[in-house]
Amino acid sequence: MPSFCDVALPVPLDQVFTYEVNGAAPVVGARVLVPFSGQRLMGVVVRVHEDAPAEGIEIRPVQQVLDDGAVLPDELMELARWIAAYYVAPLGEVLRGMLPLAAEVKRHFSYRITEAGRKVLYEGAAKGASRRSKLSAEDQNWEYSVLNYLEGGETAKMSALRSATGANKALLEGMARKRWLVREAVAEERDARRLEKVAVLEQGLEPKAEGEEGKRLPKLNENQLVVMAELAAVGGRMRVRDLRASLARMGVPDSTLGTLVRRELVRMEEVPEAFHVGGVHGHGKKHTHEHALNEAQMEALGTVVAAMDKGGFRPHLLYGVTGSGKTAVYFAAMQRALDAGRSSLLLVPEIGLTPAMAGQLVAAFEGEVALLHSQLTPDERAEQWHRIRRGEARVVVGTRSAVFAPMVNLGLIIVDEEHDGSYKQEETPRYHGRDVAVMRAKLQDTVVVLGSATPSLESWANAEKGRYALVEMRQRVMDRPLPVVELVDMREEFRETGQEQLFSRKLVEETQATLDRGEQVILLLNRRGYSSVVMCRSCGEKIECENCAVSMTYHKPVSGDDAIAQPGQRLECHYCGSRRAVPSKCPKCESEHLYFLGAGSQQGEERLQELFPAARIGRMDRDTVRGRADMERLLARLHGGEINLLVGTQMIAKGHDIHGVTLVGVVGADLQLGLPDFRAAERVFQLLTQVSGRAGRGELPGKVLVQTYHPDHYAIQFAATHDYPGFVTKEMQYRRWMHYPPFAVLANVIVQSEKLEEALGWSSALGRWFQKTHLEKVRVLGPAAAPIVRLKRIYRYHFVLKAEKRQALGETLRRMLHFAETQGIARRNLVVDVDAVHLM
Repeated sequence: MPSFCDVALPVPLDQVFTYEVNGAAPVVGARVLVPFSGQRLMGVVVRVHEDAPAEGIEIRPVQQVLDDGAVLPDELMELARWIAAYYVAPLGEVLRGMLPLAAEVKRHFSYRITEAGRKVLYEGAAKGASRRSKLSAEDQNWEYSVLNYLEGGETAKMSALRSATGANKALLEGMARKRWLVREAVAEERDARRLEKVAVLEQGLEPKAEGEEGKRLPKLNENQLVVMAELAAVGGRMRVRDLRASLARMGVPDSTLGTLVRRELVRMEEVPEAFHVGGVHGHGKKHTHEHALNEAQMEALGTVVAAMDKGGFRPHLLYGVTGSGKTAVYFAAMQRALDAGRSSLLLVPEIGLTPAMAGQLVAAFEGEVALLHSQLTPDERAEQWHRIRRGEARVVVGTRSAVFAPMVNLGLIIVDEEHDGSYKQEETPRYHGRDVAVMRAKLQDTVVVLGSATPSLESWANAEKGRYALVEMRQRVMDRPLPVVELVDMREEFRETGQEQLFSRKLVEETQATLDRGEQVILLLNRRGYSSVVMCRSCGEKIECENCAVSMTYHKPVSGDDAIAQPGQRLECHYCGSRRAVPSKCPKCESEHLYFLGAGSQQGEERLQELFPAARIGRMDRDTVRGRADMERLLARLHGGEINLLVGTQMIAKGHDIHGVTLVGVVGADLQLGLPDFRAAERVFQLLTQVSGRAGRGELPGKVLVQTYHPDHYAIQFAATHDYPGFVTKEMQYRRWMHYPPFAVLANVIVQSEKLEEALGWSSALGRWFQKTHLEKVRVLGPAAAPIVRLKRIYRYHFVLKAEKRQALGETLRRMLHFAETQGIARRNLVVDVDAVHLM
């Protein structure tokens, strides 16, 4: 039996740790609890062996094995190793991201007394409280109470310690800083099953068929009879929370139910809580799977099914214009996979797309569907994950992290809107969900389909090189026309009106006409909040976040037309979430002339209410959609016609299929062209094309009005003519000239620290190392201040590395990390973002 195991832990260190096995050896892929640096952490076993460590090295034992078998099968362990190598990320942090089972491990802090603490306790008993202490006499008494409680040497949980002594968290942390106590993070196994209580009438008291006699009831008061009648009316079983809500409406006290339980007339049972997949279905519309496929859809499906029948790794790029029916092809292919006894995985970029997609999937595949995304509770995620692993759910829909779902007999992976930047993880491990999906398909010899109306240039280049099979759908279903796109030159608008208006005259006129016809309108205003900047008109000072080098966004509507800020209203940072009130005066010059500049979706909603008082207006952004229930309610209102004018950020641009929308207006989308990012033109083209595709998806033709200050820019011109191939040809020229992806591979390395001098010193040291080191066909730009130089109180400087070959880039990054370690630069102070999507 193996004596040792190597465990990958969720720490920012590029290594695994060896532990001694006590008792039964864990298997590779199982979770264990192990001691690490004064904590008890959960890790994943990556190797079991008999290789004894070098002499003199102390090996600590595994404290608990959480799984009898591997929770991660061999193919996912292999995928984890690939991610760690490709994205230069610690294996333990990769595995933590793959396992949504945090709910099954309960973490808490415990304390124990040190020798220094014991000495203070004895001295206090002999001499009394210290007069030199900065703490009050009351706080000192609490300290002695804590030391007394722990004097026996036992470890105590923080909650028990606080309850027994009255000490608060800050006082305990202060004692740990003084080294009187040792604080330890402890992890314990926890039952994460979601259970709910059901009230059940005792046997013989439940409703009887006509003519049958039941048990005679004892004498009951009026409230007790109401409870019994309520249960009898629903067949003798009812969820306790529903029963209590019903009784509260009738004025029956909660205690009545408890009395009936004690009298053994009602019993309580715990049953698994039902999971609500959710879903939104358009009123009066067929479900996706109910539509007959047209010729182009059948050809696309035939290509995918032929690859599935043949077997092996087969990547496909499905390029279909907006409204061409790609989703129907996905569903038909998933049905073929199910018919063959295999499972399917569907990835979507945004949580906002899961309600509509989940509803369609449940209609098509019923109980086979599982849902995975970050807005599920930890217990719900664990429950769904185990359903998938047991093979109870063979159709999985989810966002980026669902690519790690433990599918049984995987037969098909689909990545919808594969171009979307949301597939890129913005914290370690910084993987790209689309690329991981392709690699998973390769490792498991299965078919993967990447679908989009605006494929990323990297995917298009792979199709041109023959690495992906290109499948095209260039016509909308039922031969519906693509919407007519009209550009509104806002420079000309200003010259003619002499005013800077949020909405042009043309957009206002077309919106009114559309509403008058009883049709729906969508307006894209891709900024949250009311105003993006609050600025002093006297000195030009902008009110910035104290944690980040960005302007704070104004979030509360103002009264009056002069846009003068009123004190006490809310400013918010969209990066760190900090909030503050609008000051009454400029913090720099004390002028009272503070004005709002820039408009967000909140201001857009207010202006629309003024322009169209009879319209039924809704807003879709991160402020109105906080959770999946909010999105479901909003989409249901939109599909049902309760909302006929919707304004929002880019959340409204993706994937929504609302047949009543005939007009789409775009406001300010071209501002992204000014960002310091080589992908800016590609993003603007994709956003304009995607939001244009929301118009004219029903029986009536659609129209799009794009307000722009750059009407001659090629991204806007090609978007206006729905010419994706033309845009690709033009953009590829620039990428080739400047050696940017897909003609090179790229990584963004960020050096960060809470201290400016450390960030500068470390970036300078790395810069000198890059200069004197011979790098094989790798070009390094920097160091330079990151576009957002301070974020969440952390100073940031970065390097951009470009290489012809991925192997050369990976080797350079690993050599850089080794050099950084020799210089004492901690791994957590270096962010390595391979295939970076954003350079901000």
